[in-house]
Amino acid sequence: MAVFSSKNTRWIGAGFALTMMSGCLDTLDYDLRGDLGGGLDTTTAAQTATAQRPEPDDRGVISYPSYQVAVAKRGDTLGDISQRVGIPAEELSKTNGIAQHVQLREGEVITLPRRVAEPSAATGGTGVVTAPGGVDIASLAGGAINNADTGVETETLQPAASTASQVQTGVEPVRHKVKRGETAFTIARLYNVSVRSLAEWNGLGSDFTIRENQILLIPPVDPQAEAERKAAAATAATTTTKPGEGSPTPTPPSASKPLPEDNTVAAATPVAKPESPNLNEQQSASKAAMSYPVSGKVIRPYSKGKNNGIDIAAAAGTPVTAAASGTVAAITKDADDVTILVVRHPNNLMTVYYNVDGVKVKKGASVKRGQSMAVLPAENSFVHFEVREGFDSVDPAPYLK
Repeated sequence: MAVFSSKNTRWIGAGFALTMMSGCLDTLDYDLRGDLGGGLDTTTAAQTATAQRPEPDDRGVISYPSYQVAVAKRGDTLGDISQRVGIPAEELSKTNGIAQHVQLREGEVITLPRRVAEPSAATGGTGVVTAPGGVDIASLAGGAINNADTGVETETLQPAASTASQVQTGVEPVRHKVKRGETAFTIARLYNVSVRSLAEWNGLGSDFTIRENQILLIPPVDPQAEAERKAAAATAATTTTKPGEGSPTPTPPSASKPLPEDNTVAAATPVAKPESPNLNEQQSASKAAMSYPVSGKVIRPYSKGKNNGIDIAAAAGTPVTAAASGTVAAITKDADDVTILVVRHPNNLMTVYYNVDGVKVKKGASVKRGQSMAVLPAENSFVHFEVREGFDSVDPAPYLK
């Protein structure tokens, strides 16, 4: 028969309480590696460093290449946002899974079902948030596309749009639609971001409550902070430890990705792979929905939010042809005098040809697939080619295969 002293009883009670508390903490996903005992705080190192959310314009609109959102002000309902952006509250309600009369939290993000006028100096904004060094067709040609039926043949953008200090740069965030049973903690863990950063980007309350069908913006990585974090990790990994300190245990290969397959036999007979395939040799015109606009080589692939098309290089003067039959919707120039040509196709489809010269067609003209419309310029002889379903850029590859 076991005999327990009062001291043992206290320890058993404390152990039971700690066990129950740990079960609750598991559901909340708190990182407890911080100051328990006053040691090294590794809380922030456990998550990916994320960037700051861009500033909205006076309407609350933040514009990305593929979509737009509106940031709620204090006391807003969907009706208030509707008045500012010009989209019916019913559409906002359906898109975001929230009733029209519900009072929104200050800073809450509402996804817009379609594009509105881009942020500009007139609205207290700075245009579309663009990736540093990227080509933003939405901001460059968006006005011309919207006015495609007004009879305006060319349009030169305002010089202010090209002022670097007035343009917000950043990575377009991934959007996540909340499913039943998900929490802010499980979503943050899924994308390896902190729940605090997720809350700040989406205007969540202090209890991190989310609702089914809510669309959340996943905070993108801050390139500079992430580079510093990786550099610090690399330095720590190569630091020589002193005698008696022990050596850091390396991360096993299976921690982040599976072990490579054994391809010993295949490796014995390597197959040469060309750096950049010739596009015309690769394509079957009879099967593909579109043809490549230039006979050349892809020098930059499609990357959603970073490069919303493909860049194809060839010799100066190479013809730029229509990828598919359609109507010339716009011919415009950016502030650097670079020509942009837009062709509209059936089913709300458009193709964009950026950086062309010697345009041979006019706005409103019908063009056939393969018809020469322009040529590559003498300098920087490449074309940036985009396929857009409505205003959303899509990977051109499925159309070209």
